Amino acid sequence: MQRVAQAVEAGPALFRGPQGSTLELWPQRAAFDPDLSLLLVADAHFGKGHTFRRHGLPVPAASEAAMVQRLDAVLRATNAHELVFLGDLLHGPWSQEPQALKALAQWRARHPSLDVHLVRGNHDQHAGDPPADLGIEVHAGPLRRGHWALVHEPEVVAGAYALAGHLHPGVKLREAAGLSLRLPCFRMTPAYGVLPAFGAFTGLHIPAAMGDDRVYAIVEASGVVVPLQP
Repeated sequence: MQRVAQAVEAGPALFRGPQGSTLELWPQRAAFDPDLSLLLVADAHFGKGHTFRRHGLPVPAASEAAMVQRLDAVLRATNAHELVFLGDLLHGPWSQEPQALKALAQWRARHPSLDVHLVRGNHDQHAGDPPADLGIEVHAGPLRRGHWALVHEPEVVAGAYALAGHLHPGVKLREAAGLSLRLPCFRMTPAYGVLPAFGAFTGLHIPAAMGDDRVYAIVEASGVVVPLQP
């Protein structure tokens, strides 16, 4: 069973990385290095709602507009100069259709000077690279920034602490009367960290135990990130 490690206030939690580096873990499901002015987002899956609608599933069209609103909010809060998507920016081939790209294109138009990069993920391999007019530089990874190695799938990278996505990490908290609460989280292992999925309709992967991992649960309704203890 997990318990809250300490009292928290609205806003980010802090993760201390290698050689004095610091990562702010934001409730908008993004991480920020203030020394590098670097914002990190994993598994946005733009176009997933559009794909569901193409299959007749009643997914609200406003879901991706809400996602870019969260992205705008954390950009305002951090004033980041660079944004790196840690893979799976686009969900699949239908994500290239104009209607699927609408929210992303409108967001990019609001931030023309922001330096944006993508480390390709497994979904990006099927979806293809984002259109060139979005101004997103694409990399195979690892992409090195300071003491971090930016990747999509978690891996050990020599001489760096890897930051990844792909797993859509979550945590289950026990409540009274036998109820449980499933929350997205940041899961920071001794060798690499895994960011929560930024996109909607992505599901959660919940390991059986925390082990030596440091886990930070996201309570989005309260705007807090809560450090947990086993």
